[in-house]
Amino acid sequence: LPYAVVGVVMGLLAYTTVCWFAPLTKNDTFGDAGRDFSGTGVSSITSQYLDWLGWALFAVAAASALAATYLAHRLLSWLCIAVSAAGVILTFVSIHSMTNIASGVAPENGANWANLGVGGYLACMVFTVFAAGAAQAAIAARRTSTPPPTADPAKELPITKMVNHARTARGRALVIAVLGVALFYPPMLPSHWQTTLVSGIGVYLLLALGLNVVVGWAGLLDLGYIAFYEVGAYTTAYLVGALPRKPPSWLHMTPLATIPFAILACLIAGVLLGAPTLRLRGDYLAIVTLGFGEIIQLAALNNPGNLTGGTTEAPHIPHPDINLFGLHITWGQDYLPYWYLLLTMLVIVIVLFFRLEGSRLGRAWAAIREDEVAAQASGVNTTKAKLLAFAIGASTSALAGAFYASQVGYFDPTLFTLQASILIVAYVVFGGMGSIAGAMAGAAMLTWLPEFLRDQVPQPDRPMWVGALVLAMMIFRPAGLLPARRRKAELGGLDESSSAEVRAVPLAEGL
Repeated sequence: LPYAVVGVVMGLLAYTTVCWFAPLTKNDTFGDAGRDFSGTGVSSITSQYLDWLGWALFAVAAASALAATYLAHRLLSWLCIAVSAAGVILTFVSIHSMTNIASGVAPENGANWANLGVGGYLACMVFTVFAAGAAQAAIAARRTSTPPPTADPAKELPITKMVNHARTARGRALVIAVLGVALFYPPMLPSHWQTTLVSGIGVYLLLALGLNVVVGWAGLLDLGYIAFYEVGAYTTAYLVGALPRKPPSWLHMTPLATIPFAILACLIAGVLLGAPTLRLRGDYLAIVTLGFGEIIQLAALNNPGNLTGGTTEAPHIPHPDINLFGLHITWGQDYLPYWYLLLTMLVIVIVLFFRLEGSRLGRAWAAIREDEVAAQASGVNTTKAKLLAFAIGASTSALAGAFYASQVGYFDPTLFTLQASILIVAYVVFGGMGSIAGAMAGAAMLTWLPEFLRDQVPQPDRPMWVGALVLAMMIFRPAGLLPARRRKAELGGLDESSSAEVRAVPLAEGL
């Protein structure tokens, strides 16, 4: 029900107050845009949407969402989901048609997707929120429905299973809502925050996810993780021909095509790092990985064999493009298309890691983290599991490195410092070791905070505020911002907190 209520409030703002079209000094609301585009040659769907269809879709979606979430009715839930999906598609088509017509009338004001206010994107978010609430109601209604009278009472779901099913419903609804925000909120941001979202937050989300495999799941403290990021970036730079040492003509490729090779290079680097360090644990492992990171950076700085260019010949990498089966997409200076490319990568990595966490290998990592000797005695191949942890974590860093290299276009070895490695470790610990959502939340929070403080406090004081936040988190919530269930149980136990009130104990339970 809260999803439905929030969606109604946001929808009323979107269709009555918020700007939909803003060329030059105009700030048209939804009604103003309908009058301005009347008779201008927009598509019939757009004309109907601006006239009455937009309001009708919102009204039907809002009513069905409120009724479905209040009554936990499956049929109404599916109706709401269908109407919400239609609302997202038709809203998106309408705002594209508006910008297409506007760019033809006044090309000096911008091409397609220019001059839009936040109203259309906010409307898409509203329909997504409705769909999230309806999805939760549909799952809950299916899971907790009353069995028929002829059913065997012994086969009814226990209360624990019903609670777990309710948690699943809430989790899936939250995923839908977060995905809607990730899709439709970035276009509403100013250009500065779009840059921060892509070059800062988005890249560090990938890095934190990869390091969470090594530190959070396998319990191996890696202080040289940034080296894999560097290897991935330089692999991409080499294969696109941006380094002084050029690849063979048959190996020259576009930036996006280099991603599998960057992942392969970091897989090999991860195995090379993991193989000689398998006998090391704790601080000794951290020192060795720290040395590995320093070796990779110094090698890139010294430019052996005129391979990396050092700091004097920074590689200039072309922007990525896709030309496949008639589909041609070219990324340029605009940061927003890069966000959607990065979002696709993030979704793939999150789905794969979610499946990996519950697999046999994920359970082996958890056993190694808790007690490596006991895990080995129980039949876990610790050598293979630790090698895979290093390799899989490194491959995710390679993905981030390849994306960063193609997005910024140039870089040098001074970006890949020990401080960057320690920062990524701090992101994982702050968010919650062993938690996918926690690692992402920690990276997003600690990357966003310095940018937010840019206009709030003097530059020398920013590290103090960030450090104070991390210190407070470690004192009051040591498991992290969004801790994993296992980690939370380790620190707080599985039982509820004991009450100070004295209770009567039955005689049968006495000593």
